[in-house]
Amino acid sequence: MNKVAWIIFGAVIVLAFGGLVVYSHASNPSIDVSNVDTNSTISASAQNGQIADHVFGKADSKVVFIEYGDFQCPSCGGAYAQVKSATDSYKDKVAFIFRNFPLTTIHPNARAAAAAAEAAGLQGKYWEMHNMLYENQTSWETLTGDQRTNIFVSYAGQLGLDEAKFKTDLASNAVNSKITFDQALGKKIGVSATPTFYLDGKQLSATDSGQIVQGSTTVLTGLFDKALAQ
Repeated sequence: MNKVAWIIFGAVIVLAFGGLVVYSHASNPSIDVSNVDTNSTISASAQNGQIADHVFGKADSKVVFIEYGDFQCPSCGGAYAQVKSATDSYKDKVAFIFRNFPLTTIHPNARAAAAAAEAAGLQGKYWEMHNMLYENQTSWETLTGDQRTNIFVSYAGQLGLDEAKFKTDLASNAVNSKITFDQALGKKIGVSATPTFYLDGKQLSATDSGQIVQGSTTVLTGLFDKALAQ
């Protein structure tokens, strides 16, 4: 599908689903997460490649905000600034967790981008790479093969990472396991769209999610205030 067609497609999705990009057969990971509590912060284990949930903000907060996202998804890109603003403002009160849910059939670079974030996380720069990927989404979304790898390695260099280690980690079993584990968590609770948000175990409505995608920060901060007051 060419660029113009993708733009038209994206506009239709925004109108029909409040900004959510939907794909009902996102993935079918075989990993067993039946006994995992998806509403809690998940520690490192063999299942997730010894890579725990990435938590931004107050790790022990009573209020936990979780996003199942896709780095190539235009709606996730649309929501990024609002989510970042709200979680920055409430970083002393709210725990924010981002879990990988790449819709690889419609976003062929999504899993590679998730790997870039996870590889950066192995050097302590997960959130920096997370932000860089969203802020530069249009620069890498159509790249393939070595071009894609090269630009992610260049981002690693800008963040001061060991580029050789980063490149090795991109294809590591640990990173692959972490992404597959996150996908399995999303599949377990019925995630089929990105972004999908959960606040204290309850999925945000399509209306609220759509407003966040379309530019509202106050919807999210209002939800945070309500949760904190309870």
